[in-house]
Amino acid sequence: MELTTVWFILIAVLWIGYFVLEGFDFGVGILFPVLGRDDPDLGSNDLAETGEIRRRVMLSTVGPVWDGNEVWLLTAGGATFAAFPHWYATLFSGFYLPLLLILVALIMRALAFDYRGKVDDPVWRRRWDWAIFGGSLAPALLWGVAFTNIVRGVPIDAEMEYTGNLFTLLNPAALLGGVTTVALFTAYGAMFLALKTDGAIRAKARDIALRVGLAAAVLAVAWLAVIHATTGSVESWIMAGAGAVLLLGALAMLPSGREGWAFALAFAAIAMSVGSLFVALFPDVMPSTTDPAFSLTTINASSTDYTLKIMTWVAVVFTPIVIGYQGWSYWTFRKRVSGHHIPTEVALAARPEAGRRPKPAATAGTSAGGSTDA
Repeated sequence: MELTTVWFILIAVLWIGYFVLEGFDFGVGILFPVLGRDDPDLGSNDLAETGEIRRRVMLSTVGPVWDGNEVWLLTAGGATFAAFPHWYATLFSGFYLPLLLILVALIMRALAFDYRGKVDDPVWRRRWDWAIFGGSLAPALLWGVAFTNIVRGVPIDAEMEYTGNLFTLLNPAALLGGVTTVALFTAYGAMFLALKTDGAIRAKARDIALRVGLAAAVLAVAWLAVIHATTGSVESWIMAGAGAVLLLGALAMLPSGREGWAFALAFAAIAMSVGSLFVALFPDVMPSTTDPAFSLTTINASSTDYTLKIMTWVAVVFTPIVIGYQGWSYWTFRKRVSGHHIPTEVALAARPEAGRRPKPAATAGTSAGGSTDA
């Protein structure tokens, strides 16, 4: 197998890893205004179920792992730059504004995770809550738009330059892809919360996962059909179909409370669906709608053979280390989190009728379950 093919596969694996791990992070952030709001049906004495405590619980589920999940994005971008520099250059010049918006959104979300609990003020926290929501929604939408355009093709000239504009990227198929990834990640995040929490938030998350998941399944079938009808192969169709079946299997596990199976099947469904996109794309890395002869392929967009050899040895050494460390992190923080794990003084301060008394920064910055904010 040629090294160009090997690195195309490795980059596909990196993107799959990013979406199956960061996808539920996005879903948790998107659900912040829904699952994190105060529920008037709950009694005021139920400290574990106030809106603020729910938000603390939601943050605690992703607090120990969200930054590790983003490593997959950085590695995918770095690997693309080193292995396929022409692909990287065309992609980042043509998709500059969407990728910039994704970067800004991710930065705002990271700041919100770190700074939300630094000041004991509801207005302060509310603003950062919206940053978490927007910083999760925008990438979930824009990644769907971007990958739809990458696989279906964009206008590229003989000099490997993108010749379209922003509105070229906002075509109906790409917008369908963006809506699909938002719905899919929202359902996926709800499954993760159902798996990682307990109490009323667990039941509500499971209900949302089922309802949103059904809509996501319909959208995903339509989206994958549009993509594979244009560029698909027999193998990519099979993988896309398997992804749809796995997603339906995940939804079937939810009514019986089998959240572990539901999350595992959704994990596999996203992996299979993203994998089908790369199978449909190969041997191109960025098709040209101007002229197929102008398409970027694994051959004309790659680095030198010597560069790929060095990169391969580096990957062989460091990839197992990264995967091992991240696996250890997930195992360490594998237990469920509930409102009863939030410190009592935080729960009391979160009551609607409680006065807002300043608390030491150490109390405001420590979270149950390893979160950066609780």
